[in-house]
Amino acid sequence: MEKPNVEKSACGLPSNVIIDLAGKAVRRTEAEWRALLTPEQFHVTRRQGTEPPFRNAYWDHHEDGVYFSVCSDTPLFDSRDKFESGTGWPSFTRAIEAKFVTEEVDESHGMRRVEVHGAVDGAHLGHVFEDGPKPTGMRFCINSAALKFMPRADYEAWVARQK
Repeated sequence: MEKPNVEKSACGLPSNVIIDLAGKAVRRTEAEWRALLTPEQFHVTRRQGTEPPFRNAYWDHHEDGVYFSVCSDTPLFDSRDKFESGTGWPSFTRAIEAKFVTEEVDESHGMRRVEVHGAVDGAHLGHVFEDGPKPTGMRFCINSAALKFMPRADYEAWVARQK
């Protein structure tokens, strides 16, 4: 008897284990965002800002776990997909679930880039480039200020509570 082909999420769990947060939307007023976020988090996530390279929380962070959005507690990136890009920002080969991020072309500053946003909360996360390592060839260059980290054991417990 053949085993069914179960699609896996980026973190290796069957994709049906991850709660579908994409159907939920987090919308707040500017005043509410300012009250919830630090000034740097607000600048990055709500004003499409960029934090300084090599002077942010996660560019050189190597703990095993998952990075969540600071705006909605949506799991976005797995440390297993993180790599050293040399740019000074945390870089990942893919999102933990493609449906948790959106992409939008950014033609500001005289260049063409693709912005990455949180699908649930609209937070500006960073940019994605087609110069990453295998297997995806993608480099999600993400601002640490848009993320918060959860160690793997805590993440697995969080996933179990979502069922």
